Amino acid sequence: MSRYKIIDHEYDVVVLGAGGSGLRAAVGLSEAGLKTACISKVFPTRSHTSAAQGGISAALGNMGEDDWRWHMYDTVKGSDWLGDQDAIEYLCKEAPRAVVELERYGVPFSRTDEGKIYQRPFGGMTKNYGNGTAQRTCAAADRTGHAILHTLYGQALKHNTEFFIEYFALDLIMKNGECKGVIAWNLTDGTIHRFRSHITIVATGGYGKVYYSATSAHTCTGDGNAMILRAGLPLQDMEFVQFHPTGIYGVGCLITEGARGEGGFLVNGKGERFMERYAPNAKDLASRDVVSRSMEMEINEGRGVGKEKDHISLHLDHLDKAVLEERLPGISEAAKTFANVDVNKEPIPVVPTVHYNMGGIPTNYKAEVLTLNGSEKTVPGLMAIGEAACVSVHGANRLGSNSLIDLVVFGRAAAKRAAELIKPGQPHEEVSNSETDKCLDRFDKIRNSSGSTKTSELRLKMQKTMQSKCAVFRTEKTLKEGVEEIRKPYDGMNDISVKDKSLLFNTDLVETLEFDNLIRQALTTMDSAYNRKESRGAHAREDFSKRDDKNFMKHTLAWQNENKVEIKYRDVHSRTLTNDVQYFPPKERVY
Repeated sequence: MSRYKIIDHEYDVVVLGAGGSGLRAAVGLSEAGLKTACISKVFPTRSHTSAAQGGISAALGNMGEDDWRWHMYDTVKGSDWLGDQDAIEYLCKEAPRAVVELERYGVPFSRTDEGKIYQRPFGGMTKNYGNGTAQRTCAAADRTGHAILHTLYGQALKHNTEFFIEYFALDLIMKNGECKGVIAWNLTDGTIHRFRSHITIVATGGYGKVYYSATSAHTCTGDGNAMILRAGLPLQDMEFVQFHPTGIYGVGCLITEGARGEGGFLVNGKGERFMERYAPNAKDLASRDVVSRSMEMEINEGRGVGKEKDHISLHLDHLDKAVLEERLPGISEAAKTFANVDVNKEPIPVVPTVHYNMGGIPTNYKAEVLTLNGSEKTVPGLMAIGEAACVSVHGANRLGSNSLIDLVVFGRAAAKRAAELIKPGQPHEEVSNSETDKCLDRFDKIRNSSGSTKTSELRLKMQKTMQSKCAVFRTEKTLKEGVEEIRKPYDGMNDISVKDKSLLFNTDLVETLEFDNLIRQALTTMDSAYNRKESRGAHAREDFSKRDDKNFMKHTLAWQNENKVEIKYRDVHSRTLTNDVQYFPPKERVY
């Protein structure tokens, strides 16, 4: 389309996203001598990894005995047996090495008196296969993600990664089922850029803003996931959306699980430490799905806090002031800023809030994207890592502090695999203009939309529908209503209005493109949830209250075409890489 100026680039590898996983991949790729581009719609250190507070898990054993096999057991159990055990084994085995590597890169971890990396307890992290609490979560106070992100950005610059900052990735370039690169819009000068690459790594993060109340930044719109859907590929396990137990009431700002790891506890309106009823062993450090549902049950049964009895209290006021200042300074500041609470004197009002997407782009443990038929064959030239991917190490529910280790382990794995597959400077084959034209036709159509409905109105309708129909507790009725209602904002795209037609920092157009990405994921999430007739991990159905391993011990695959979603399934990997460890689910969940 001649009306747009198109600038061509050629790289060995292009990384989409400059969060923890994207930067770790970029560092590894550049270290291997591969010409690497990293495209980000925000400045790298503003990526959402900077919001990760509590820590990064690895069985270092700095604060007591630990073993990667115990970490693996906790992760498999925490996934409610839906995690792929080969990928989980890889994650937990590689975790100590990955954290030590971060330390050598310069991450300023908190320290013990002996100078070792400080580790705190976290929900679901145990020793001896569930017999006791493990201190496994390595922390840099309560700003761990921030520390990792800044360090990795410095390393990427050191190793000559080329950054394209404030570029909005539009669509993948596909040829005969292979990925050949990506097309992006430069927000600063309005030009369109075509990046040809032998491998494209999608590291665009989660899609939390599909919900009304979420800890996610406004940039968390799952752009890479939507590109995958438009390329005719499926997303996996989209029904599994994690609600973090402790978002600040009325705001959604995250209070890290590290607050409970340091000794904080939850109290209902009657002054009871109610988690003892729901998880007598783990109590306040049960896995997030358990704590979130327990809080919702207390609220639903009239034992909430406040006039409306619609939230819960998190107490840190019994902790030593020095501990709060040293290990939870950011939490103390956030509580004061967003809830006007002095954590030394009063509890923080909290409520379960959307926090993480377990689902995403299906990959193997080498970060290669799996093909559309649900087999183990891969899509040549395409990888995915981080929250955008579904490896699946988190299964139906992610354990706290397993996200940051997921980022660095699989970012590293992607770089390693790319270096095996391609040689620096390989020539690029010609690609026709048809994919570029298809992408720019969509871009042009959205840019020139002149309907009567604002993007913000459709986005709010989508978010309210997801919040009310696909929340912590789900039923056949609410999900069926949700399946119908979520189509309305999607169909509303036909009457959408984009007032600003310019190409320079056009936030109206950016938000509309992001909404187009979000609503596709909303459709797949709602339909995937409706079709899973069981309760597992973060997917809790009141009408199917038990886990059904006979019929649903399998991953959901969802394809989206216009307002239709096709659902299929693929097997969970119950075999491990070495076959020296394997875990099988008990009939009933025990906490």
